[in-house]
Amino acid sequence: MKNYLNKQSMALRQGAIRAMFDKAAGMSDVINLGIGEPDMTTPAIIIEAGMKALMAGHTHYTPNAGILELREAVAENLSNQGLKYDPRTEIMITTGGMGGLSLSLMVMLEPGDEVLIQDPQWLNYFSQVRFFGGVPVPVPVKEEDGFAITADAIAARITDKTKILMLNSPNNPTGAVLDLDELHRIAELAQRHDLIVLSDEVYSTIVYDDTRHVSIATLDGMRDRTIVINSFSKSYAMTGWRIGYAAGNQYLIDKMIRLQENVVACVSSSAQYGAIAAVKHPELALEMTALYRKRRNLVVEGLQSINGISCLKPKGSFYVFAGIAGVGVDEATFANELLEKQHTVVIPGSAFGDHGRDYVRICYANSEENLSRAIERIQGYVTDRR
Repeated sequence: MKNYLNKQSMALRQGAIRAMFDKAAGMSDVINLGIGEPDMTTPAIIIEAGMKALMAGHTHYTPNAGILELREAVAENLSNQGLKYDPRTEIMITTGGMGGLSLSLMVMLEPGDEVLIQDPQWLNYFSQVRFFGGVPVPVPVKEEDGFAITADAIAARITDKTKILMLNSPNNPTGAVLDLDELHRIAELAQRHDLIVLSDEVYSTIVYDDTRHVSIATLDGMRDRTIVINSFSKSYAMTGWRIGYAAGNQYLIDKMIRLQENVVACVSSSAQYGAIAAVKHPELALEMTALYRKRRNLVVEGLQSINGISCLKPKGSFYVFAGIAGVGVDEATFANELLEKQHTVVIPGSAFGDHGRDYVRICYANSEENLSRAIERIQGYVTDRR
């Protein structure tokens, strides 16, 4: 039988995160610091809302854009952040943040359009852009800049084919959070070069200390050229519910809704009712962030005590991007040997781009007990290596 797959499908490869997860599947006593999802169960009040919706008969299709009550709740939440969107025409409910990103790219990309993406960055950005015909253009970030993308680095890579700039702050995999001054410089660039910004803000509630999340869409001239992507997965431990949202100008959101009608029709109705409960209880997200703050401190202090490993204290998300050059091995060897010898999963930084070499990503969305044990195992591995 001939090959019926198109060239885009043939180019798809399993991501390094899932590859490490699969490699660990047959092992015992594994501490998994690889998969980026909360370790806790969805809060009971959200689960109960979803269950009540099912028992009340909400088992049917919803509008393609999502239940209006949820869109109104999202609009109110965004309004509290200084973002004004019409819930009827400028907000849609999507299958997680990934659904919103995919729809955005599908309605905007023409073959050969260039998309600027931080390097290192969550690996799915690159594969999605390629699959939809675009050309991902890496924008390197540096540890000395706190791993934050800069306007200067962006400007150096803008061409007449550049259409979209993708931002992810707080960031996966680095934990960086863009400050207001840099956001203003980036906004000026986007307007000068007529770029659309896809602002992936799925970690927006997970910021620490004096750090504040600011959406670039709040800045002058940026509302109508930004699509804000967000999700309930990270903030409310709802990864399995597959629900998020996109907010932007009516022209773009309308086409994304039309496309969603043709792809998945709508998001699960019970998940939408659960999300309504989540939006109405922002204290749940704050409680989780307080827990992550303690875990971050534990992991950073532990890693910084290990000779050969360096790491910045992340300002947001729930990842540490740790430098391992001082250990004397590359990042892939480090990750694979740590799994084989110490049954602990971390992700090689090169999985997130060429500028992730000599780093590993460690997810601290795990119990303090497991994190302490993992630090001991990493210390043991590094000691044995010497």
